[in-house]
Amino acid sequence: MRITPMKIEQRNQLINDYCNKDHDVHTYFDYQDTKGDLTRRINELMNRSFARKELSDVLIHMNKKWGAPEQTIHNINRLKQSDSVVVIGGQQAGLLTGPLYTIHKIVSIITYAKQQEIEFNRPVIPVFWIAGEDHDYLEVNHVHMFHDGKMEKVLLDEQPLKKIPMSHKPINHQTGEKWLQHVFSLLKETEHTKELYFQMREALSQSNTIVDFFARTLFTLIREEGIVLVDSGAPEIRQLESDYFVQLIKNQEKLSTITYETHKQLLYKGYSIDLDLEEKSGHLFYHHKNERILLFRDEEEWVGKQHEVSFTTDELLSIAKEKPHLLSNNVVTRPLMQDLLFPTLAFIGGPGEISYWSVLKGAFHALNIKMPPVIKRLSFTLVTTQIEDKLEKYGLSLKSVIENGVDSYKQRWLQSQSHPPFHEMFKQFKKTIQHTHQPIHEVAQYIRKDLGLLAENNLQHIFRHIDYLERRMKCVLEEQYAGEMADFDYLNALLFPNQGLQERIWNPLPWLNEFGTDLIDNLLKQSFSLKDDHYIVYL
Repeated sequence: MRITPMKIEQRNQLINDYCNKDHDVHTYFDYQDTKGDLTRRINELMNRSFARKELSDVLIHMNKKWGAPEQTIHNINRLKQSDSVVVIGGQQAGLLTGPLYTIHKIVSIITYAKQQEIEFNRPVIPVFWIAGEDHDYLEVNHVHMFHDGKMEKVLLDEQPLKKIPMSHKPINHQTGEKWLQHVFSLLKETEHTKELYFQMREALSQSNTIVDFFARTLFTLIREEGIVLVDSGAPEIRQLESDYFVQLIKNQEKLSTITYETHKQLLYKGYSIDLDLEEKSGHLFYHHKNERILLFRDEEEWVGKQHEVSFTTDELLSIAKEKPHLLSNNVVTRPLMQDLLFPTLAFIGGPGEISYWSVLKGAFHALNIKMPPVIKRLSFTLVTTQIEDKLEKYGLSLKSVIENGVDSYKQRWLQSQSHPPFHEMFKQFKKTIQHTHQPIHEVAQYIRKDLGLLAENNLQHIFRHIDYLERRMKCVLEEQYAGEMADFDYLNALLFPNQGLQERIWNPLPWLNEFGTDLIDNLLKQSFSLKDDHYIVYL
């Protein structure tokens, strides 16, 4: 494994400014990633109180249920120490871990926790927050696999009719087994395939929900690093959140107003933030008939968007105190709840998360706490020798392909196989035809206006025939150079799938199948700086 940093274009301007330490953007955050700021953050945490024992007891039970390794249990016990802190990040519970960026995020959390434990000589525990309370099943019910020269979405099953949290979404084991067999049938068999299949099938067979399957998969793949998992949708976690729900309800008006106003400020400055905020949002969900209903504040009433439920503030406070499992957080209150539960030294997030965290500083302050340092996660592109060989064969720049794909190179290469290049030849031919046709058009127009239109239609008819001939010639060339066309499609699929980074589409499974589960262990042994924009991992 050889690893080199690479600067790539950030398409999100806010992230670009954030990574470049733009002062204006950083005013929307409490801390930067400096030793001085991290020291101040630790001092702040040491002056706050956390339910360490209660949280640790819940985490031990939860992680043991998923088959956690001993190092994870050891880390949970260290959380009881009054001087311990955590590095935290999270994601939805994807199938077979979901996209590669989930693994990138976990590697980031573990790496940064190790670095800060050495730096500050205190326990720094890596925690991964599974967003089990989320209900967007379409985001997690599939994996993408490379099949017949293109990326294919392999669905587990369809969208449930209700907005069921993933912590409560059961897995049909018969359906799951067929799905897993189909996914593995799309892989080339290697020395790792059988063992990997049996490991994933075992994780599936012992799982009752999507979250269970996700957690067991992670613990199957990552055994030595002590990553601690927490299911935000578990009733026992929500019981610990009871007092914090009370705080959120009592401060709803303040935190809702400040996030709404901050969002407007950032939009006015030209930043694009994928966050749907409404001024009267309650930023909490109520669980009604096994479905999540987003609450809105209407004077003293808290109501569902379709008026499915209605509560006074006092009634909602009683629910928070007596039945907190009926409440859950949205995108605004989840970061606040993480920080209230865990002594958070730093939050590790992707570009999208950092964007929406930029509106949350005032919400943290509404609860009399500060936003933790927000650190951009690691980002990798995995490059095999086969990829390197094809890039060299066609004289392509890896950086350019990662940022822009190969479609333009592919078309230029194909055109160059005709002498002269037929695209230019047809382009010139159409100019000649148009020039020759011009006197006919002028005479027809002079005789009568409708004849001028007929002449114009005649020219376009000729052009359509020329275009058809060009397309047919291109198709024949593509057939003659099918191998080369497949090479370009392969590079696009591996390095620029769906016109984005590899990490956003590819599941880790094909890579683990080819290189074994040691691939993740080897990544965790590397010395990464989270200040670098992107890394190329040569396998």
